[in-house]
Amino acid sequence: MRGYLFNSKINTSLPRCRSVQASRRRYPSTFSPFFKRGLLTQSYARGPSEPPLIESTIGDHFSRIVQQCGDKTAVVARHQNKRLSYSALDEKSNALARGLEAEGVSKGDRVGVMLGNSVEYAIITYALFKLGAILVPLNPSFNASQVIAALSHLGASHLVISAEANLPRKEPRSNLPLVQEIVQDVSASKVASAAVPSLKGVIFVDNSAGRVDVSKYRVLTPLLSVMSGMAADRDPLGPRDLSPHDIVNIQFTSGTTAMPKAACLSHRSILNNGASIGDRMLLTPEDIVCCPPPLFHCFGCILGYMATATHGAAIVFPSESFNAGAALNAVQEEKCTALYGVPTMFLEQLHLIESGEVPYEGFQYLRTGIAAGSSIPAELMKKLHEILHLTELTICYGMTETSPVSAMTTTDDPLDKRINSVGRLVPHVEAKVVNPADRSEILPVNTKGELAVSGYLLMKGYWGDPERTIEVMYPDEDGKVWMHTGDEASMSPDGYISITGRIKDLIIRGGENIHPLEIENCLLAHPGISDISVVGVPDPRYGEVVAAFVVARERTNQSNITDEEVKLWVRERLSSHLGMFDAVLFSSLFYKRICGG
Repeated sequence: MRGYLFNSKINTSLPRCRSVQASRRRYPSTFSPFFKRGLLTQSYARGPSEPPLIESTIGDHFSRIVQQCGDKTAVVARHQNKRLSYSALDEKSNALARGLEAEGVSKGDRVGVMLGNSVEYAIITYALFKLGAILVPLNPSFNASQVIAALSHLGASHLVISAEANLPRKEPRSNLPLVQEIVQDVSASKVASAAVPSLKGVIFVDNSAGRVDVSKYRVLTPLLSVMSGMAADRDPLGPRDLSPHDIVNIQFTSGTTAMPKAACLSHRSILNNGASIGDRMLLTPEDIVCCPPPLFHCFGCILGYMATATHGAAIVFPSESFNAGAALNAVQEEKCTALYGVPTMFLEQLHLIESGEVPYEGFQYLRTGIAAGSSIPAELMKKLHEILHLTELTICYGMTETSPVSAMTTTDDPLDKRINSVGRLVPHVEAKVVNPADRSEILPVNTKGELAVSGYLLMKGYWGDPERTIEVMYPDEDGKVWMHTGDEASMSPDGYISITGRIKDLIIRGGENIHPLEIENCLLAHPGISDISVVGVPDPRYGEVVAAFVVARERTNQSNITDEEVKLWVRERLSSHLGMFDAVLFSSLFYKRICGG
């Protein structure tokens, strides 16, 4: 990183809870063999070689964090009015690990977890990691067929599910009909599922405040009963023959294809990625991170929970699912120093402040955070600096298959770098920009091509899907394995990476190359638009034409924007051909990926 210094005597493996400065370390700049007078000539770079990788399982590393930071707050669930210290999290996860083991969960078992952000999710995560079982986060919005497909594909042994699914801007949905479709005979004392033959147990978390009656569902095992008879203490669970290279997390990719892929991530990959993310943010045990993004996604699970836990910082869950008002209230009342989100989340929060629905006070403790999912428009970045004091906001780039972050800005990168790039490589990661038509050809700097990534952070592969694995991961002529991201990118001479869109998403309208991401970022700055998706539609004359799906912002005088206004907004700010929409469609909701693959 620019201006970074390195002191080889610093112990980088653990936070020092008595010193706020302990985690504020600087490391050497990105380097590459393709240098000319300190600058890259070819689009190939390596991240810093320091600090060294943590060669440990997540459970072993967590035990050392607990020794250092046991009395510090680890988790706050505002909607539950619960908080846990690192010692309490350790003790409760030990108890749950023993209880799960008694229920038949063992090393390598795949356990589906279908919960919102909560204390229970935090405890379950470490219980499974300590056992060597594999955490499989499932989106609470999944329907029965999606859950059955996911559990069947993985041969899952257990499912942890909440009484209700609490989704953004929707009424709570009972999960009991879903359970019945999976298990069929809910009155039985044991699980016998024709839909998922591998399933041995369904563990139940009651988040309904009594709204959901489970008295007839004998097949469900309450989470509290799994823990209640077990000792809650810091005693280790005994030898488990675990390796840092073991698969410990399977994330279903958030792509828009019909059948998501199951990316297998190891202790080593997500532990070190979380540590690198926290280092880039300069996290210390004094930091309090507000994390509205979901734990079922890599954003919440790794950028959030793993980054804070590796630095002894606190993570705050404002609500089970995203609620802009709850997030702002959490920042105000918990005196949070960091805030996470994607651009649409930040826009909704700023709207609440600007409209007076949330008082403009209590944000003075904020300094940093993470914006991911897409690049931040300049106007939005300016508002985040001025209104929310996020002057050290960082930008992340990654994908599920890379655990997930490969590039990230620093807290002191120039503003233009945080707007126009996703930063430089994190430690122990290599990247190159190659010709999509000939992936052996590394392109010159400032030339658009496909981004490929290599290093410790690569997934082990897609579970049970070697064919799709080798489509994206394969070795170069020297035997080094690369993940070909499918993202179009360029690399600057000083190693900053800019993402210009998905290669497959490129729209070619009558010979003109149009990048949807460029238009989307422009329209996100419109005061009457809360979300936008630009896609190509087949056309017999032009080959493809451009369609924009627009979600108008509620409760503003801009809510009645017209299609011509949308086109004019783009034409005035970008090249004229980018404003040549063939259709502008107004919608209340559509699906978009949160971040990456």
